[in-house]
Amino acid sequence: MKKSLLLPIVILISACAEISIPTNFPIPQGSGSKPLTNAEVVQGLKEALAIGAKNSTGLASQVDGFYKNPNIFIPFPPEAEKVRKTLVDAGFSKQVDEFTLTLNRAAEEAAKKALPIFTDAISKMSFTDAMEILRGPNNAATEYFRKNTSEQLFAAFKPQVHEAIQKVKLTSYWEPLATTYNRLTLLTGGKAVNPNLDDYVTQKAIDGLFVLIEQEELKIRKDPAARVTDILKRVFGNN
Repeated sequence: MKKSLLLPIVILISACAEISIPTNFPIPQGSGSKPLTNAEVVQGLKEALAIGAKNSTGLASQVDGFYKNPNIFIPFPPEAEKVRKTLVDAGFSKQVDEFTLTLNRAAEEAAKKALPIFTDAISKMSFTDAMEILRGPNNAATEYFRKNTSEQLFAAFKPQVHEAIQKVKLTSYWEPLATTYNRLTLLTGGKAVNPNLDDYVTQKAIDGLFVLIEQEELKIRKDPAARVTDILKRVFGNN
């Protein structure tokens, strides 16, 4: 009688020793019959984020990655919109267009430095994070990035943006425009303008990358063809 009671207890203890499953996060079964382990879930989510980050930074950093993508195109700074209008009205449309192009070129150049930052964030993902992403909305992975890395991304990304701005000589376009605008407004008593281009391009570049990452995340969640590895097929197979 004692042996019959002890046997299932021993089996249960052995099974629990093999894998620790939080009660509030049931492990998905995957596309096969074998249940996924904690490690496989984390691996799958990290792999999905890594693919999304790599594809997104690759798209953003190519020539016209920002400039010809209407979803992430960086426009004339909103706080300087009056500058754009005044200059266009005064016959400086070509210079304004060149400036806007160069804004986007700076973001494209800076995006080349973004992947290691995303990779570091991915490496810090916990099992709890992974399960919240897996069971969360279609942009849960993107929001994980946004929530946990926005400040770090800005701090780490801004020097790269500044370097890119110098490389594409963005200030050489902006300074003459700002100077011309400020001179034109002297007679009207308009306020001089000098927006911080480093901050503006940095935030826009980061926002654009998040847009692309969200698109990549949606592909993996919804399109089986986007699950290019076995672990992705298992983790997202029945998700």
